Amino acid sequence: KKVEILTAIILTGLVFKEYDENFEIGIRELEDLVKVFFDDNGFPLSRNPNDLIFFSKYFIFCREIIKDSQKYIPEFLEDIINKNLNCIHHIKTPDAQMPLFNGAFSINFNPIQKYLDEFKPDNKNDTLGGLFRIKYKSHFLILDIDRPPKKKFSKSYQSGPLSFEYFLDGVKIITNSGFGKYISKKAELLSRLTACQSTLTINDTSITKFEKNEIVSRVFGNSIQNSFKSFDFAKKNENNLIGCTVSNNGYEKKFGCSHKREIYLDKENNYLKGTDHIFKIKDGYPIRYAFRFHINPKLNVVKTMSGNSALIQISRNKSLIFTINDENLEIEKSIFLGEKKIIDSACITISGNLVNKSKIFNWEIKKNI
Repeated sequence: KKVEILTAIILTGLVFKEYDENFEIGIRELEDLVKVFFDDNGFPLSRNPNDLIFFSKYFIFCREIIKDSQKYIPEFLEDIINKNLNCIHHIKTPDAQMPLFNGAFSINFNPIQKYLDEFKPDNKNDTLGGLFRIKYKSHFLILDIDRPPKKKFSKSYQSGPLSFEYFLDGVKIITNSGFGKYISKKAELLSRLTACQSTLTINDTSITKFEKNEIVSRVFGNSIQNSFKSFDFAKKNENNLIGCTVSNNGYEKKFGCSHKREIYLDKENNYLKGTDHIFKIKDGYPIRYAFRFHINPKLNVVKTMSGNSALIQISRNKSLIFTINDENLEIEKSIFLGEKKIIDSACITISGNLVNKSKIFNWEIKKNI
């Protein structure tokens, strides 16, 4: 709301001579907003990819009307626009959408497409906004490696640490469920649960609690109540493997365990491989784990006779095999909330019980030959 108001104030200052001081006030306040709401790379502190698009549109509009008025364009405005566009290029998916993390849903790029086409991105950084990206040949993977945003920026946060999305040959294979903001309040609430993300749940519990106090919610929106740490992030690009490893302690306090995810592209054999670790810090506390890999609702998935693999059908003559070592998997019904209606989908689920031991899960996604 603030950026909308400031844009209007700046516009009145440019159009009406008697309101000339509005321009100076609006620019000054806009600069303060940029300092408060964006990190050093130009990514919103809400960690919401759609906020990145929203603010970019207003910043670009302000720059263009200032340019048309033949006034000096503030340096901070050029800087944040360049940083925003670079962040968009970094996380924009092969299907020309934002990845479905932390409040994102299907979005129209048309208002800023011209500026994206003209902008030359800096591809040196593979981590922006707490999202780690792997781009190699026909593979594209993006992984949430960071902690939640601060309370005042968290009204669209979805509790899915170490969740990921995966594309092959331009087709999304593994997805998150999206954010049901434009469907209903209930859909928005459901979409914030950990089970709607391609990651781990313990005892059917979301890793993040959300604020239930009505007064607090009125001020901050549906903000988070608790946080957690992500740690031991390490990138790897050697021995024909490109990817990363990262851990979080979101389940440590309540269930006495932590989660570590390793995820790599095997460049030599051309497939995705992952290893998930559940580390039991406190023995004797029984837990039920569930790893969910949500499948693009446009694709079909069926369990194979082996019990530990699933066939993901991309087209008539093209399919992938998801395999988990030494475990059985199930195909669960799910819902996709990334558009303006609820869409039926499916997810591959690996679940079981642990009491005293830590456990390692090795899985892979390969082309079906």
